[in-house]
Amino acid sequence: MKQTIQCSFKNEEKVLSLEDCQKEREILCTIQPLGKKHGIDEILRVNIKDVCVANWVQMKCKYGCKKFGKSWCCPPETPTPDQVRSLLNEYKKALLLCGRITSSEFHKDNYRKRRKQVQIWKGTVALERQLFLAGYYKAFALVAECCALCRECTYPHECKFPMDRRPSVESFSIDVFKTLQNIGKQFEIAKDIMKEHNCYSLILLE
Repeated sequence: MKQTIQCSFKNEEKVLSLEDCQKEREILCTIQPLGKKHGIDEILRVNIKDVCVANWVQMKCKYGCKKFGKSWCCPPETPTPDQVRSLLNEYKKALLLCGRITSSEFHKDNYRKRRKQVQIWKGTVALERQLFLAGYYKAFALVAECCALCRECTYPHECKFPMDRRPSVESFSIDVFKTLQNIGKQFEIAKDIMKEHNCYSLILLE
């Protein structure tokens, strides 16, 4: 069965012109093949006001993740929740990227997990660049999971991949679950390690 990527457009209060709608559809259809290449199965266009920033998210980072204070892409190197809220005020639209993963080892920190993380990470950054070249000069990627470009981060020393370095969605204090609820996307917590689950990236668009 041939795999396809779905491009969804969430209704907004403000009615877009036919020209604007056509332009956005063309852009999303253009980035589909690149997304598919990197394991991104679905692209959802969302309104920034539906993106939920919550203080508790960084608390989860601080008290539950060994990457805290040890990575260029994790807190406290990333903006505070208030700084994120201020930044999001400069945007109106974003793209939510969804990848699907099935791996019995995804709860571990090993090569197989890192390989999938890096695939989607690089795909998100590549889509950001393609969108920039298409005229969305404010495009900025927030990636899924922690940075896995290096087996061990060089932090606080110089980063080996500064051009690919991006904060994760969670390190930006974004409540992914509430955001999914806000856009009406169904989800469930994967309780079985063999069950397919989703990972989410976000590209701030314009």
